[in-house]
Amino acid sequence: MFTGLVTAIGEIREVSATDAGRELVIGAPYGDVTVGESIAVNGACLTVRECGKGWFSVAAVVTTLGRTAMDGWRVGTKLNLERALAVGDRLGGHIVQGHVDGVGRVLSSAQERDAWLIDIEVPAEVDELLVPLGSVAVDGVSLTVNALPRPGVLQLSIVEHTLRHTTLGALRAGDLVQLEADILAKYLKRLAAPLLTT
Repeated sequence: MFTGLVTAIGEIREVSATDAGRELVIGAPYGDVTVGESIAVNGACLTVRECGKGWFSVAAVVTTLGRTAMDGWRVGTKLNLERALAVGDRLGGHIVQGHVDGVGRVLSSAQERDAWLIDIEVPAEVDELLVPLGSVAVDGVSLTVNALPRPGVLQLSIVEHTLRHTTLGALRAGDLVQLEADILAKYLKRLAAPLLTT
């Protein structure tokens, strides 16, 4: 379980193909990572396989590669990192599971007056779970839905602190991002489904 508050920016040092998918070695400033712990890597919950001073490795199976933007990650790719929530921690963002619901494509990313606005084309299965001023995780960052300007488009308004402490400020048109809708919306959709089909 995570909160969507990024605690470090990591960088891919090595990428290798395996029979099961892909293994990544990620440089990170953490000093006490342990084998078996969960780390959200751009919002995808991955398990630490090996670790050392300033690095850890994770594996992404074929299923994960198919549901995320990881297939495009290369050596040097910068990643938002968050370690799992500990009991007693402040929940400063929102409840994030680290389960990617879909991949979005950045349409625009630019300063407009006093805000940095990012418009993202989102798949239908994510779009139907978004509401204005609701929560969404984009590349693992807990954000507020600024607006839904048209069907299939999510608009974010990014504050200066988030631009400085995550990878979102580097996004440009055409970039792919990993999306996770609010867990409450997913449960409500499931619970309401029988009522909507009768």
